[in-house]
Amino acid sequence: MPASRLALVLSVALAAAGVAACSAVAPSKHVNEVAVARTWVFVCPDESIFVVRASATSAWLFRNGSSVRLGGVATAESLQFSGAGLSLQIDGEIGTLTEPGRAPAVCRNDRRRAVWEQAKLDGVEFRAVGNEPPWVLELREGSRIVLITEYGARRIERHLPPSTSDVASKTTRWEAGDLRIELSVALCHDSMDGESFETRVVVHWQGRTFRGCGRALH
Repeated sequence: MPASRLALVLSVALAAAGVAACSAVAPSKHVNEVAVARTWVFVCPDESIFVVRASATSAWLFRNGSSVRLGGVATAESLQFSGAGLSLQIDGEIGTLTEPGRAPAVCRNDRRRAVWEQAKLDGVEFRAVGNEPPWVLELREGSRIVLITEYGARRIERHLPPSTSDVASKTTRWEAGDLRIELSVALCHDSMDGESFETRVVVHWQGRTFRGCGRALH
């Protein structure tokens, strides 16, 4: 299934429940320009948020629906970027953003949100997680399924086949050999921390069943 078709399937499924899929933070062309990069979601004292996608020599800063590219350098202590009148310094999980006429904003990375933003910018269309044992499912651009289990030690990849949908139950299914996936539009809560999602996910693989929650990223 082409990536555009996958996005459409997920959007239709969510729309059937009255839930809008998330819009992308950045165009895919930005992702291609920083092939090896890390993503931060910085939350500031005034509750404003900005996202940074950075490599050692450049960064994209996203906030308020716009993006700015910054040039920079990596030192032993921090990452430092500047451009368009802005300067950004990242020290571990702390990002300090300075712009003309305003006091520097010292903001802290939200690690949980950064993981999801990283996946989005890496081209993941849909992501799901579960516990006991921990697992991650990704439906990616390029028509791929990626299932990660055993604390990251086991990675299963399959081509994404055509889906089947049941409108009445708001459920979409894929079968890729020994890997079967079922997405149902229904309120779902993470079993560990209670975070809310709009999709329930069931994955069957080699006689094992993984249950969890997920959301569309684009």
